[in-house]
Amino acid sequence: MSLLDVRVLGDPILRQETTPVAAVTDAVRRLVDDMFETMYAAKGIGLAAPQVGRLERVAVIDVGEREPFAIINPEVVLAEGSIKGEEGCLSIPEVYGDVERASRVVVRALDRDGKPMEIDATEILSRCLQHEIDHLHGKLFIDYLGTFRRRSALAKWAKEREKYPGNMRKLSPAEVASHH
Repeated sequence: MSLLDVRVLGDPILRQETTPVAAVTDAVRRLVDDMFETMYAAKGIGLAAPQVGRLERVAVIDVGEREPFAIINPEVVLAEGSIKGEEGCLSIPEVYGDVERASRVVVRALDRDGKPMEIDATEILSRCLQHEIDHLHGKLFIDYLGTFRRRSALAKWAKEREKYPGNMRKLSPAEVASHH
């Protein structure tokens, strides 16, 4: 497994539409494993392929309440209710905002082995799924903020941004070690 660099706001790949995975191959599984390692190193609960510079329609999730899992070619087939909650993003470090999301979603996807699965989610898992699936379509949580809150988030990011030359967030092996 290897640690991948996390792309941060300003990298155009974060705004691109991803490509559905035609077949779940060993290369896709390697990407999934590297994404898990990267997500844990960055202390995140979800990570989507564009965040590590890739355009496959793949994300990984671990909200701590069930086994960690990958979603490949995910699709929201049901969204209901509405709930506001704070979100952050590994690609926009130190910036947070309240985002309104569906309170419950049902998502269909392929798992790491290419088998179809359906996830019926509420609470943090529902929010995380919606956030990661948005990434696969070039959408970021700040897009949901009102004008004022978005402006203030971007002003905060402008100060943080210089820590990430080339729009790259490099994770050190020390960060990884502290997680395990």
